[in-house]
Amino acid sequence: MTTRYNPVSQSVIEELKRIVGAKNVITDPDRLAAYSHDETPADRYGHMPEVALIPRTAEEISRVLRLANRELIPITPRGAGSGLSGGAIPVFGGIVISTEKMNRILEIDEKNMVAVVEPGVVTNEINDQVAQRGLFFAGYPMSLETCSIGGNVAENAGGGKAVKYGVTGRYVMGIEVVLPTGEIIMLGGKRVKDVTGYDLKQLIVGSEGTLGIITKIIVKLLPLPTARIDLLVLFKNVRSAIDMVWEIMTQAHIVPTTVEFMDALSFHTSLNYLNEQIDCKEAGAMILIEVDGNDFERLEAEAETIGELCLSHGAKEVYVADNATTQERVWGVRRSIPEAFMASNPDQSIEDIVVPIASIPQLMPELARIAQMYGIQIPCYGHAADGNLHATLIRDPVTTEEEWIEKEQKALRDLYSVVQRFGGAISGEHGIGSKRKKYFMEGAINPTLVVLMRRIKKAFDPKGIMNPGKIFDLE
Repeated sequence: MTTRYNPVSQSVIEELKRIVGAKNVITDPDRLAAYSHDETPADRYGHMPEVALIPRTAEEISRVLRLANRELIPITPRGAGSGLSGGAIPVFGGIVISTEKMNRILEIDEKNMVAVVEPGVVTNEINDQVAQRGLFFAGYPMSLETCSIGGNVAENAGGGKAVKYGVTGRYVMGIEVVLPTGEIIMLGGKRVKDVTGYDLKQLIVGSEGTLGIITKIIVKLLPLPTARIDLLVLFKNVRSAIDMVWEIMTQAHIVPTTVEFMDALSFHTSLNYLNEQIDCKEAGAMILIEVDGNDFERLEAEAETIGELCLSHGAKEVYVADNATTQERVWGVRRSIPEAFMASNPDQSIEDIVVPIASIPQLMPELARIAQMYGIQIPCYGHAADGNLHATLIRDPVTTEEEWIEKEQKALRDLYSVVQRFGGAISGEHGIGSKRKKYFMEGAINPTLVVLMRRIKKAFDPKGIMNPGKIFDLE
């Protein structure tokens, strides 16, 4: 598979204008800059495209891909640009195809409990619309107010509610995809069961835009819970906090909606940032537990059972939040952690490692060891009940940019090595993209699997034009 792509010529630009309309073809460098990066540091990972397109239909995208395939021009799909792995960055220049104007909710089918949406729909908008009908889309990440559903599907995004509801892929029933060669195909549909051949739909989910461009999605909906209760629980150490995850489910026989973990550095930084007063001097870890359902009295009983279980296993304090005001207060502590660290030091690497849940207590001393070795901070927070943690590498302000980059790369290799030793993986929800590709290629996965992935890639994308430079090298 070749990686020697052709530049976007003026004649190609004119043809693109005929396909999507001149106003939807962006060549001005100032405007193109917005399409050169995602939420990873633009100065390190960004790359300018030669042109950005804003199509409105699958048919337009099909014509563009046929042109790009013919002319051997790389294509980079882009949703909201909120990714953290460089998945939407045009590493080889070429054409960026943004789905920002493909933002319609096409149908809310209550009888089949599905919604049919375009990829540019902001994920939170789906829930805003279906909530009026007593439904909700459960497979969303925590950044649902900024991300788009197409990107969520392409990354198989997860979030805090995954322990009970699962990640995005569980709720994708159908996908319309434009293949790199221009064909438009529909995978799946509104039917609940289907074992008619290979499940290619689930192959597209999580493929990070390397196999095609998603143009329509059928998502499964669930009845909207009418009540929820949150508990913010303080523990003396990490092990006691993590042990509660399986204790709640196996001893109390309760599957919580969420169990979020915060180490001491994370919650202290967030509390200081918010100027929030919570007595937590003796706490070494916090967990935020949520239960939801439709019977408030039953939820009260579940919350009481969980609280008593936590106290009997060494919890220092249990704060109960059973109304919107107190719930926003406790969730504010968790949600504000990334912003709090970014405010104090924007030079950081937000990771989303995943390990078996029971390995988290053993992982934490390893994070401290790596941090000390390289003179950096590694706060750790995230989704305790599925083992997906945001171990964030933060630069010491006294180090130079060159020193930071060198330390970061070495620390990441050590971190990923530790994660693999515990039976984990280097990404649980953000994806590999271009940011983690070299670590992925250096042994984060069995080489035989990379060979198999390349074969799949070639079957979908014979000329290698679709989102090149992501996940793995083509050769």
